[in-house]
Amino acid sequence: MGRYAVSFLALMAGLAMPLTAVSCDGLVDGPQGVVTSVTDGDTVILDTGLVVRLVGIQAPKLPRGNDEFDAWPMSSQAKAGLESLVAGKLVRLRYGGERIDRHGRSLGQLFVQAEPELWVQRQMVGDGLARVYSFPDNRSCIAELMRAESRARLNRLGIWTDPYYAVRRADKPVELTGRSGHYELVEGRVLAAEQAGGRVYLNFGRIWKTDFTVVIDKTALGRFGKDGLDPLKLADALVRVRGWVDAHDGPRIEVTHSEQIEVLATR
Repeated sequence: MGRYAVSFLALMAGLAMPLTAVSCDGLVDGPQGVVTSVTDGDTVILDTGLVVRLVGIQAPKLPRGNDEFDAWPMSSQAKAGLESLVAGKLVRLRYGGERIDRHGRSLGQLFVQAEPELWVQRQMVGDGLARVYSFPDNRSCIAELMRAESRARLNRLGIWTDPYYAVRRADKPVELTGRSGHYELVEGRVLAAEQAGGRVYLNFGRIWKTDFTVVIDKTALGRFGKDGLDPLKLADALVRVRGWVDAHDGPRIEVTHSEQIEVLATR
């Protein structure tokens, strides 16, 4: 059995596990503090002045003073949900990758210091108030978060009741083109996996100029290789891809690391 198939079976096994049975191990302890403010569904401020971006998830976005930005559906509910979990509570930040983003915010997994300890990201995703959102330099605990997201989506919790967050179909490229500039989950069967010019292209239709495509560049291919995964073997596989949609030669998502692709079936 290939590694992709094993990953899929592990995902399905995770759906049958209670949310509290999964933890996030292998992290490095960071600072503690009391949460004094919740900025939105994935950002908090501690009494030490530390601004923490909850890495590994993306909650619905609020305008936060930007009049040109429209609030995403359920952004207020996501903020309220995070407040209910952490406001006024002692929390600890734990690191599993890059620790500071370009805005100067601390990046880490957040845990409420209680008995039992509460992993905040997992709870937000499990409640349907955020999606999994990983980076190539911050990939710790993504498998656990994906299991929680799958449970929430299966049970239609929170954002998964809103069409704005629906899993898109790869065989509907016109719809995907209309979602250019949006972070999306796209599901479909790979028609062909081809390498050209140092990149791998996963094609979901016969007309690459208009059909949906996943692009994996040379740097990303190096990461796939270190993970022991070969995207060229994804031809005919049913997959779910997550990332930002753009509209260059048809709708596409550029994949930078393997966690962005879930293999649902190999044939």
